[in-house]
Amino acid sequence: MAAPVTGKVVYDQEGVFIHSSCGKLEDQDSLIPGTLRVVEKDMEVIVDWRPLEETLDSSNILCAVKDSSSVVQWNQTPKERNIGGAEHQNSYEAEWDMINTVSFKKKQFSNGGVPSPINIQSKWSFLFSLTDLKSIKQSKEGMGWSYFVFCLKDDVILPALHFHQGGSELLLECLEKYVVLCESEQDSRILLVDCQSRSLSQSFENLHEESTNGLLQKFRKDPYTATMVNFSKVTNFLVDTIRGTDPSTHRRPPQEIADFLGDAIPDLKINQQEESGFEVITRIDVGTRPEVHRREPLSTAEWNSNMDSEGRICNEDLLKHMIFKGGLCHALRKEAWKYLLGYFPWDSTREERAQLQKRKADEYFRMKLQWKSVSEEQEKRNSRLRDYRSLIEKDVNRTDRTNKFYEGQDNPGLILLHDILMTYCMYDFDLGYVQGMSDLLSPVLYVMENEVDAFWCFVSYMDQMHQNFEEQMLGMKTQLVQLSTLLRLLDSSFCSYLESQDSGYLYFCFRWLLIRFKREFSFHDILRVWEVMWTDLPCQNFHLLICCAILESEKKKIMDGGFGFNEILKHINELSMKLDVNDVLCKAEAISLQMMKCKDLPSAVCEVLGLKDSSSPPEFDTAEDCFIRKHYENSSSSNSSVPVLPQNGTRSNSSLKLLPNNVHTQTSSW
Repeated sequence: MAAPVTGKVVYDQEGVFIHSSCGKLEDQDSLIPGTLRVVEKDMEVIVDWRPLEETLDSSNILCAVKDSSSVVQWNQTPKERNIGGAEHQNSYEAEWDMINTVSFKKKQFSNGGVPSPINIQSKWSFLFSLTDLKSIKQSKEGMGWSYFVFCLKDDVILPALHFHQGGSELLLECLEKYVVLCESEQDSRILLVDCQSRSLSQSFENLHEESTNGLLQKFRKDPYTATMVNFSKVTNFLVDTIRGTDPSTHRRPPQEIADFLGDAIPDLKINQQEESGFEVITRIDVGTRPEVHRREPLSTAEWNSNMDSEGRICNEDLLKHMIFKGGLCHALRKEAWKYLLGYFPWDSTREERAQLQKRKADEYFRMKLQWKSVSEEQEKRNSRLRDYRSLIEKDVNRTDRTNKFYEGQDNPGLILLHDILMTYCMYDFDLGYVQGMSDLLSPVLYVMENEVDAFWCFVSYMDQMHQNFEEQMLGMKTQLVQLSTLLRLLDSSFCSYLESQDSGYLYFCFRWLLIRFKREFSFHDILRVWEVMWTDLPCQNFHLLICCAILESEKKKIMDGGFGFNEILKHINELSMKLDVNDVLCKAEAISLQMMKCKDLPSAVCEVLGLKDSSSPPEFDTAEDCFIRKHYENSSSSNSSVPVLPQNGTRSNSSLKLLPNNVHTQTSSW
């Protein structure tokens, strides 16, 4: 049975049933009794419903396990164990026999195709954070038992909960302590949840009584919560928490709010051109912007054609170029991501990679055993480990739960997510776990379906993202300054408008940068975005150009609408899951080409993009150009001009090579 959510229980009601139609017998609904609780935990409010006798059906899960000191005890069915048994015994994980892969199979029911009540109960358990609640639909009066239907902000509709023993009105009274419930104008039965969540503002509602240092320390200690939770609830964080509940403070000037944000990350200075060390970027004609197109994803056949008999990659530059232009077909991601993230060397043989995986498996499981073997008594005297575990358990329970790989209670994917993050704390105990890291691991584990490989790919990704999560947030400071530099070159008037609305710090891009657009694109689209960025083409910091491409698309709405500080943040937040991945990537690539062809590119911009002095004209038609052009023209999807880096990796205009076939240039205004 899954452990109930721990914390302060503020509502507890038994006799709350789900009427399941999937288990109908003689046209009667299957009634699943359960308990509904509302729990305060770690400054969050959780709504948790679970059956009275919830039991995991482990036969639905295929995963290897033997060592009880290391891993949760789930076994494969005997039939599944016999499949490929000899091959498994020779695999690099066989010596440990740990949870290694995750997959699912359909349940074969033994009662004539009707699920047993226990299986139904295990299926229907759910919990969610009150910050994710969008609306509550109530039953009609006089229609028997009252019921509620919860709808979440990602449009997930949970099963109706029927209150056989009453308690529905008490639940609403309880929830109204934390959120504002407003009756929908279209349907009086629907209660809309106001985004001004009272629970989230509790830690900030005494802002005017609390010292500034105390508030900023909270921000520095947990930048993820401050950005992912509070910034995403714009009116709550910037209106409720700043202005408080006193009506006289409801019209705080935007400058006061901007000053608060400006102090949140110390030493961050953007566009302070009068200070020494800052280059004044005057208005520069960056020239016309080329039109670019994307190709089809790289196929398995194309990948294999670039591998020799011993398994070495022959044309690393070509493959990276094709991945940048079109991404990868999903079947190829499990292998290709290991190269893109640096887990596999590009020039390694199959044998070398097998040996590497064996060494890395041994290293991983040794680290895993370090935290698995810590007793409860030891953990009582290790506050940092307790804190890490608490944060991880909290985040894992709300990470991508609508994805089939992570949905449901006691999902094996969730356990692997938890174990990998705990093991990472052993790998880098100084950093440990910071909220937001689960967002970076989730897609990697989804693709790898393997505990060891996912861990080492995650380690490589964290090597790139490490500074984003450090206490001083050096990575975030640097990226916000760099983004401002690029944006000022592309459109100084837009920058001036943002500054006039106290948005010059570009805090509305904070979430984009912190977890690399993970919450902005759909789950499958972010796989494409990440693999494109991991090619390191066509320049460094390509993700900043993606930011510029998104802002370009939204500039007209922001300026024509006269958006102020709060409106800009709210508008940017609401772009989540609405962005067209191909459109954004095309615009970002076109911006990169436009800048690379600019003859007077400021040195500050050259430094951000990893380019040398732009005064030297680009070179064309070297022997390598001819080879790559010929190879690329043979592919069916060659349709645009793309820069290709020389083998030494230097990204300079003097060494930049362009494939000029099919280049279409046109004037493009920002």
